Amino acid sequence: MSKRSGFSAIEKPQDTKKTLRKLFQYVKGVKWLLGLAILLTLLANGLQLWGPFYTGKIIDLISGPTDLDLWVKLRQLLIVLILVYVASSILLYALSSLMIYTSQKIVVKMRQDVFRKFLAMPVSYFDRHPIGDLLSRISYDIDTINTSLSSDLIQLFGSLVVVVGAFSMMLFISLPLLSVFFISIPLSILTTRYLTKMTRPLFRERSRKLGALNGYIEETLSGFKTIKAYAQQDTMFEAFKKQNDEASEAYYKADYFGSIVGPSVGFINNISMTLISVFGSILFLLQAITLGNISSFLLYSRKFSGPISEAASMIAELQSTLAAAERVFKVLEEPIEIIEEKPQTIEDVKGHVKFTNVSFAYDKDRPVLKHVNLDIPAGTLVAVVGPTGAGKTTLINLLMRFYEIHEGKIEVDGVDIKLMNQHSLRSMFSMVLQDSWLFYGSIYDNLIYGNEHVSKEDVERIAKEVHIHHFIERTQDGYDTLITDDGVNLSKGQRQLITIARAMLADKPMVIFDEATSNVDTLTEKRIQSATQKLMHGKTCFVIAHRLSTIINADLILVVHDGEVVEQGTHTQLMLNKGHYYHLYMAQFA
Repeated sequence: MSKRSGFSAIEKPQDTKKTLRKLFQYVKGVKWLLGLAILLTLLANGLQLWGPFYTGKIIDLISGPTDLDLWVKLRQLLIVLILVYVASSILLYALSSLMIYTSQKIVVKMRQDVFRKFLAMPVSYFDRHPIGDLLSRISYDIDTINTSLSSDLIQLFGSLVVVVGAFSMMLFISLPLLSVFFISIPLSILTTRYLTKMTRPLFRERSRKLGALNGYIEETLSGFKTIKAYAQQDTMFEAFKKQNDEASEAYYKADYFGSIVGPSVGFINNISMTLISVFGSILFLLQAITLGNISSFLLYSRKFSGPISEAASMIAELQSTLAAAERVFKVLEEPIEIIEEKPQTIEDVKGHVKFTNVSFAYDKDRPVLKHVNLDIPAGTLVAVVGPTGAGKTTLINLLMRFYEIHEGKIEVDGVDIKLMNQHSLRSMFSMVLQDSWLFYGSIYDNLIYGNEHVSKEDVERIAKEVHIHHFIERTQDGYDTLITDDGVNLSKGQRQLITIARAMLADKPMVIFDEATSNVDTLTEKRIQSATQKLMHGKTCFVIAHRLSTIINADLILVVHDGEVVEQGTHTQLMLNKGHYYHLYMAQFA
């Protein structure tokens, strides 16, 4: 059955108790503020409960026999009534301000936990989940929780106080009239439970659809130039329209069925008010109750049924909150990278890398690397070549422990990398990726990222050797020029040169270049090669290259094909063999 045809395709709700327990863990951190909020709620709602009592007293005073002290008594009751409502309003204002502050403390901690969890997760997690959906969890879902905590949590507790207080006062005024609620209350509870059970999965589906829509928007905007170049605006819009319609439909279903709860309970409460008016009139005619008591009972019944209606209306928001909380806690429950309790370390890293019978597969049925054996001496410049999808980047991912190998062993200076701490392992490498990443900040801040101890003289020296000093000096503020929106104010080649200079400044014993010169012109590429050869002297370097002209001078060339290292040697040796490398090289320069 399709999602449009009914509810069967919608995800079932998870354990509500488990979600509430996890939310409570965050609430415990602000328990004193929450205790103060509860106290303010008791005082504010307790004062409000005196309003109907004094209103009934005023009505009985006016409708009773004329007395010389009538106006004095009436003035006193009115003053007390006004003071009660003014004091209650002030307390409710203080309560509202306190809950906004309290909820912000909770969601700030929650966002920190989610962001910290993102940083601790393995790279494979981000390969499996759209970035837009993850952004939705840390922004929209947590905002939803914030809205609920700042208003709904204390409002529900206040409603409980009002309901108990109003019920007690009605019991004191007239037991016969109270019998009406023995019909309306069970009916309200059954209606609310039924509608709640139906709406909960709808709100989870709404959050999921919004995450998918955000992911599509993020993907589209990041590739906007390509979309323009291929004139695919209409195609992309149609795909967006479809996802937007699905998200809108999910919103409509959730809000539609959520909005039914309040009016349904309100309808039941209106029936009970009608019955109270009829029975109250009969009791008044029988002189079993005063007019003031009927008025007070009606006001208390409104206060009694009002919170029930409000609570029913809040069910929709609470379902949305629980659905959002489940998505957030699902992130927090994801496994993080396994950190060795007593990791082995290498004091003086040489850079001797050894692969022994290494096999790996992203999917169990589709192996990417098969029984790879390599022995790379320290200080070797290694080039990894091969067709797209052969497994070149996977070799590097396994070496950096972005993924864990399934079979075999990888060693650095004789130490199994599985026995090492990931942070200490990766700190041995400088890495330059094909997709350059720059953050909002100055050019200087981006150059020293992860190497804050370097001097400005070293920064300028490296910048000159990588041929970016001249263009930096020509910018408006030089090295202090701000890089915005992932470097859109720079050319792609300039961005890549900055990341290369950043890696050079790190001065690590091992260097990885993943097609690092793909976005620069031929002349600049030759200049970079000249600079990097000097800077990489004596270091173990891995270069993933598609331009074979850039790796002719490599000490060792590995040819990867169909998950296996089918050839290895120098450029001259491999050309003489006339195997895979020879055909790749001739295909480029024929």
